[in-house]
Amino acid sequence: MSRRGSVTPFSRDYRRPPRWGMGLPPNRPSRWRRMLRRVLDPVFYLKLVMLAAGLGLVVLPYGTDALNAALKPVASTDGTCRVLVVLDGDTVKLVCPGIGVETARLMGFDAPEKYSPRCASELVAAEKATWGLRGMIFKAKSLEVDRDGTDRYGRALVRLRLDGVDVARAMIRAGHGRAYSGGPRGGWC
Repeated sequence: MSRRGSVTPFSRDYRRPPRWGMGLPPNRPSRWRRMLRRVLDPVFYLKLVMLAAGLGLVVLPYGTDALNAALKPVASTDGTCRVLVVLDGDTVKLVCPGIGVETARLMGFDAPEKYSPRCASELVAAEKATWGLRGMIFKAKSLEVDRDGTDRYGRALVRLRLDGVDVARAMIRAGHGRAYSGGPRGGWC
């Protein structure tokens, strides 16, 4: 037989009281004051700058390339190709029905290197050349590609014409490149 009277039933009401007095709740600042603190905090602006940089460096270029690929078909002997991505001032990725996705080097000119620049001024010039080529493709009404083999890196060598004008001539005229027909290239620094 167990003695029921000596066992205390468990209940949440039997918790131990805190060692200090409960008092009033802490004074929490108003919603507007919290928002003002957040806006005045320099970390807020750092996060805003990082977000803008991420959008500008990643989303904007790929969004522009996607828009070009969707709206600008490229006439080719292989069928209707599309300029998928502008990698550099003189390198693009093409997608063609019979071939698939391929990297293509635009012939007739040399542009600054974006992925292995020798100095900061070359990197800046490469970005300008890349955006210059994107803009030319975006403004063109018709695009045509002529293939001329491959280079030593396995890239397709192509001549791109925008509205009947060779893109090499347009890039050189715009100051984004210089004439190149093979051999050693000059520096951009």
